[in-house]
Amino acid sequence: MLKKALIIFLFLLTIKTVSFAQTLEIGGFGGGAGYMGDLNPDNPLKISGFAAGGFIKNNFNPYWSLGLYVTTSKIKGDDATSKNQQFRDRNLSFYTPLTEFALMVDFNFLDYILEGGRHKVTPYLYAGVGMALFNPKTRYMDKTYELRYYLTEGQDKMYENYALAIPYGVGVKYNIAGNWSTTASLGYRNAYTDYLDDVSGYYPDPSQLSKDSNISHLQKVFSDRSGENTGIYIGKPNTQRGDFRKRDTYLFVGIGITYTFVSQKCF
Repeated sequence: MLKKALIIFLFLLTIKTVSFAQTLEIGGFGGGAGYMGDLNPDNPLKISGFAAGGFIKNNFNPYWSLGLYVTTSKIKGDDATSKNQQFRDRNLSFYTPLTEFALMVDFNFLDYILEGGRHKVTPYLYAGVGMALFNPKTRYMDKTYELRYYLTEGQDKMYENYALAIPYGVGVKYNIAGNWSTTASLGYRNAYTDYLDDVSGYYPDPSQLSKDSNISHLQKVFSDRSGENTGIYIGKPNTQRGDFRKRDTYLFVGIGITYTFVSQKCF
């Protein structure tokens, strides 16, 4: 319900913004996506997948604009590739398709006016609010499994597969010619969930597992994969499975191209 309400709110707000637009801008972008969390706690620039999206925004003046952005991406993590021996022993892995809807404000450092302004290029900052839709998965015995259904940490119920996200970042805009511009940006998103990677709390106690032996077998497999290669399992019930941070972070980096419709009311 929260997800639908936020999407409708962003859509209606954008329509209202465009109807009073002085300068309407549309564009698309592509690049990479990454994440920081329990399987990557200390590398803020690690790219693990793709990102692509589009946006529509209203430029109020040469400095400020407001836009609606939609981005689709894929992020992943794999303990087996870590430089940390403790992580390699833990041997967890995941990947997730991630879609973000965001309403964001841009601030240009320079007065950026197409065809007539003093500056053809400007650095900028952006920030806003959004929603991330995700669904962590893993591969086991040549099959793909959606991890949230297996309550891998002994939860009473599945965690939600959407979360509030706070985007912020930096970029550079360059006016190629006429109404066309190009951009390059790097931005992070603080997600209000610790389950982008399906890892947050503790290894489950056997009493928390399903009474169905087929399901409980997979719960054990996905909660502790340390012994798949060695036969020695290190995950003890009720001991820490991930790190102690309560929220995961993801990032987008990319380049884009935009086209600006300049109205008679243009600044």
